[in-house]
Amino acid sequence: MYLITHKEVLGPVTKLFVVEAPEIARKAQAGQFIILRVSERGERIPLTIADYDRAAGTITIVVQELGKSTQELGTLETGDALASFTGPLGRPTEVKNYGNVIVVGGGLGIAPIYPICRVLREAGNHVTGIIGARTRDLLFWEDAMRSVTDELIVGTDDGSYGRQGVVTTPLKELLDSGTQYDAVWAIGPAIMMKFCALTTQPYGVRTIVSLNSIMVDGTGMCGACRVVVGGRTRFACVDGPEFDGHEVDWDLLLSRLRIYADLEQVALEAYNSARAAS
Repeated sequence: MYLITHKEVLGPVTKLFVVEAPEIARKAQAGQFIILRVSERGERIPLTIADYDRAAGTITIVVQELGKSTQELGTLETGDALASFTGPLGRPTEVKNYGNVIVVGGGLGIAPIYPICRVLREAGNHVTGIIGARTRDLLFWEDAMRSVTDELIVGTDDGSYGRQGVVTTPLKELLDSGTQYDAVWAIGPAIMMKFCALTTQPYGVRTIVSLNSIMVDGTGMCGACRVVVGGRTRFACVDGPEFDGHEVDWDLLLSRLRIYADLEQVALEAYNSARAAS
């Protein structure tokens, strides 16, 4: 069992958990992920690591309550325990001194870009961050992001905080500014990552995306996370989760992410009905 040592409410549907997992914390690196289960019969939930503290032996994760399993996770409190917490999984971010880099986080993607910004900056890169969400309620960690970037652009789709508009607008402005950018990371909803990759492609700037949301097993055994990258079938869990965004078959990925939408809705409705009746 893995003890939750701290819980923080970041927004109406966004929760932060610090989990006691010393063996994972000892090896964790930016870009990697964990898979947890709330209960023994619970669904496996893949989450990119938001932070790690080797001295304290803890892993920080951030979750948005979207479906049945994440809503169930959101009910846990400090002192509760998770049935399983497996990691670190996947390949870490490739860190070196690229030069000028842009790191884009959309919605929940703000959490995994935080450690990526930190290690890129420690490697000598000039890091420009862009964070955005649909509304102010879904935006979090602005101060934390300012601490690991050289400059930070903040916005919301509806204009309720920061700049109004989607993250691709400031991304294109930076690329058009005359400054040479050597690499871009973009993490968030699949549709956001797709359009970030489409935005950078004409400029020839390498763009890295993270595809952990399609995973189930997380160890390469089930094949559910297969994606087409550069015309080849890859497994997001063991070959990724980070890939070249210009090579991802986004239409195939988006269609596969919708395969279980009906079943997910049935599970959520059954869970909410059971909670209301209890």
